[in-house]
Amino acid sequence: MAETDSQEGNSDDRGKKVENFERDMEELLEKMEELTAHITWMAFDIITIQTSPDLHSALQHLEDAYLMCKEQLEKKWQEVLLE
Repeated sequence: MAETDSQEGNSDDRGKKVENFERDMEELLEKMEELTAHITWMAFDIITIQTSPDLHSALQHLEDAYLMCKEQLEKKWQEVLLE
């Protein structure tokens, strides 16, 4: 009887280890996919900037304008909250 309980415990432990392993592998695969997409976009950006230098300054101007708008929206939002 004790051997049966021990075997069931080992089986449960193995089952949990397999589940944990599968979950960990899925998480790692998702992270790898995210990194791959990020690297692909970085490569695209580098190639685009090298082929069109003016694009870099245009993108920088666009980013600056976005950050300025974002800052203004945050200020207005704070004003609305205080009213």
